[in-house]
Amino acid sequence: MTEPQRTADERAATLPLVTETATVSAVEALDGDRTDDIREAVDRRFDEWDVAPPDDLLDFEAVFSALPDDLPAGVRDDLHTLEERHERPYPSLVRLELAPEEDLEFAPGQFATIRFEHVPRPYSLASSPNDDELELCIRRVPGGHLTDRLFSDLREGDLLPELRGPSGDFTLRDPSKRDMVFLATGTGVAPLRSMIRYTFQEGQDEHDGEKRDVWLFHGCSWLDDLAYFDEFQSLDSEYNHFHYVPTLSRESVIANWEGETDYVQRAFVKHLDEDVSGDGLGDLADALDEDPVRDPGVRIDPENTDVYACGVSAMVSTLEDVASAAGVPDSGIRGEGFG
Repeated sequence: MTEPQRTADERAATLPLVTETATVSAVEALDGDRTDDIREAVDRRFDEWDVAPPDDLLDFEAVFSALPDDLPAGVRDDLHTLEERHERPYPSLVRLELAPEEDLEFAPGQFATIRFEHVPRPYSLASSPNDDELELCIRRVPGGHLTDRLFSDLREGDLLPELRGPSGDFTLRDPSKRDMVFLATGTGVAPLRSMIRYTFQEGQDEHDGEKRDVWLFHGCSWLDDLAYFDEFQSLDSEYNHFHYVPTLSRESVIANWEGETDYVQRAFVKHLDEDVSGDGLGDLADALDEDPVRDPGVRIDPENTDVYACGVSAMVSTLEDVASAAGVPDSGIRGEGFG
């Protein structure tokens, strides 16, 4: 449990910077090898167009050569998207569980720095401070100095020679009656998972006997890019006041996806209270009139909401601007960007 006499900011500011070693207790791919899905998606399109397919549906040079010139440009766009996914290394998204020699005290939302093969890199902690082990959620950076070697060489039982942390001031505000909205793109969901797990473990989803609506909007390209998808779905099923809104921009190219497909900021606006003014929302104002793909039966009152945004820096800046334009007080908006 947290120490009630200390605020969240005080707790984060006074945590020590320590150096530890840690044993890797689990390495698990979170994405999938979708070779068969891609082959089926290409084959399906040739059937739809009544065009003879090449012998190898994964030879995209042959695939494009087999296309008649009069097909719409969108057809080629879909195939380029499938080609890009086919060329993506597997795995490209992993979770690491680490068992440090000594407990590492940290506040939800903070990050730690690991050193692997003499290369240090900071990663947000996806685990709650109450969990037994530390967890990281890492995206492979093609050609990156660390992740290619980390993904190919790191094994369960390996020893990381250095774990430094915690660091960062992207932390939870003190509990209140205000609702909570978490906005993430990609692996930006990692620190938000830490915050959400901690919120429910500590009973901070309730304040003075009132439930706080807790929202998670998570935007990715593909279904298997949604780290902790099953966990968040389970939370959504278990708690009436937890609302999970994944949104996928490319999944429908491979398979049938019945959820949101817009960018995170647009999905967020679609779930705002009907009384919210569109002034300041620019091109997103029309989203106020759109119905969510899956209606949770409640809406977001921005004046009574704290927002936490994490992901690529440019996207986080956009999410913060949209939250502010929607009416969330600036004091209630916290963001952290990377890349």
